[in-house]
Amino acid sequence: MKQDAIQLRVIQSLSEIGEDAWDALLTTDAGPFVKYAFLNALEKTACVGGNTGWQVAHLLVEDANSKLLGAIPLYLKQHSYGEFVFDWAWAQAYEQNNLPYYPKALSAIPFTPVRGPRLLVSPMADKGAIQELLVSGLKTLVTQNTLSSAHILFPEDGELEELKRQGFMLRDSVQFHWHNAGYQDFEHFLAALTMKRRKNIRRERAAVESQRVHYRHIPGAEATTGDWSFFYRCYENTYLEHRSSPYLTEECIQLLGSTMPENLHLIIATQEERPIASSLLVVDQLTKTAYGRYWGAIEHIPCLHFELAYYQTIEYCIKAGIQLFEGGAQGEHKMARGFLPTTLQSAHWIADAGFANAVKRFLEREHEGMAAYVDELEQHIPLKSTKVLP
Repeated sequence: MKQDAIQLRVIQSLSEIGEDAWDALLTTDAGPFVKYAFLNALEKTACVGGNTGWQVAHLLVEDANSKLLGAIPLYLKQHSYGEFVFDWAWAQAYEQNNLPYYPKALSAIPFTPVRGPRLLVSPMADKGAIQELLVSGLKTLVTQNTLSSAHILFPEDGELEELKRQGFMLRDSVQFHWHNAGYQDFEHFLAALTMKRRKNIRRERAAVESQRVHYRHIPGAEATTGDWSFFYRCYENTYLEHRSSPYLTEECIQLLGSTMPENLHLIIATQEERPIASSLLVVDQLTKTAYGRYWGAIEHIPCLHFELAYYQTIEYCIKAGIQLFEGGAQGEHKMARGFLPTTLQSAHWIADAGFANAVKRFLEREHEGMAAYVDELEQHIPLKSTKVLP
């Protein structure tokens, strides 16, 4: 492939290339979050762009005829909110040296800490060559625009080698995932847990059941406008109770419900036929993966969060044959409810050589600490055995 036949371009909206061109870059196992429908919904409803601190700057590789060969979903960030990989200390160090850390370049799914492809390549192109161009092009974008750094959060394992080869440093994160070990029902799952964990879950479920709470499981294709409005009311209220502002708008939730319903599953809790709480799953039937994304309530019932966000979802996963349930970032308390620690990596490139060396030393120390942390967590695995059940 001749270099002079290829061009790099930055776009400020996915609508500039359209759904067919973008989704043609995705493999069948790319997952729902990198799809045009999801990323475009964030743009179209102003959850990113404008004054949100997420300036859209998707990086494209095209041939001489403007045919799309590859892309990186990319944003120029004015802060570090909504990322779940925390670099506030790095920003503070820059500030103390009278250097600007923001804006920085970020390839990630906004507000969504899930692993997935970040170096998107057309199946008709040379994967290695296009990935190399994307990464080198990202670094050029950083230097030419005097940005501090480039960050690629939770890329696929297969992309890490190219990133390391071009000088990106890797950083570990720990999440907690539930794995379906061939469970026949929820009781079968409970039987796999230690006695302490099993008794705790039964006690929590009984506490909610005593409040006569019931649940509606609604596939995305069957959810009504009213269902989505109620979900958003719960989601927004939970943020407000924590004196924060929600990342998503109701318009965005409604749009996702209409453009990618096959990837959504809504659970609504009711008490005396009155809805009181809700949680939303994003589901990938191809990879048999469910992602616990958002939850909220308009009334407080002890343990309802655990029931709605974890136990109802585990029941759904067992019935639907879902093999992996990612419960979101952080939360050691998830281990007590059958989740296991999983290490993910992100990649970081710092333009300033002095700061790059300092960050490298920091990451080396942090890596050792994270390894020790995971070792400690694994001493408290909630399962009687981590082997797959028959």
